[in-house]
Amino acid sequence: MLIRDAAERDWPEIWAIVQPIVVAGQTFCWDRDTGEQAARAMWMHDPPGRTFVAVDDDGTIAGTAETHRNQGGPGSHVANAGFMVSASHSGRGIGRALATHAIDQARADGYRAMQFNAVAETNTRAVGLWRSLGFEVLATIPEGFHHPAKGYVGLLVMYRRL
Repeated sequence: MLIRDAAERDWPEIWAIVQPIVVAGQTFCWDRDTGEQAARAMWMHDPPGRTFVAVDDDGTIAGTAETHRNQGGPGSHVANAGFMVSASHSGRGIGRALATHAIDQARADGYRAMQFNAVAETNTRAVGLWRSLGFEVLATIPEGFHHPAKGYVGLLVMYRRL
């Protein structure tokens, strides 16, 4: 598997990953009816933000990640990131590889820390991955995420130094 910067030509394959995850409404705090143009604007970043893709051995984009400043001005030294892996590639270590790459790149880009503002506590695979990579839960917002099947669940704020 190769992880590389995303190119404009990658968007159709990225959208094929992003769209069903957003529509499912189980892990991301995006409106479930987010359209392609809005999703592209939120995912495909101009510098200093970055967008990455994980490319499988057959050339298929299996996952994607994005990093950007968590805040502007005096808070711009803290990165934020998002990760999505296609359902057909789930459980193969692609999320971990993307996360490791994003952390390393954020460090190289001069960020001092990475913060996730909104991790649904029901997304147990992601929470376990982030914890294994050194993220800690700073806070839980009770009932901060409305899961389509599980109702109102906690929303985690997670953090790690780089």
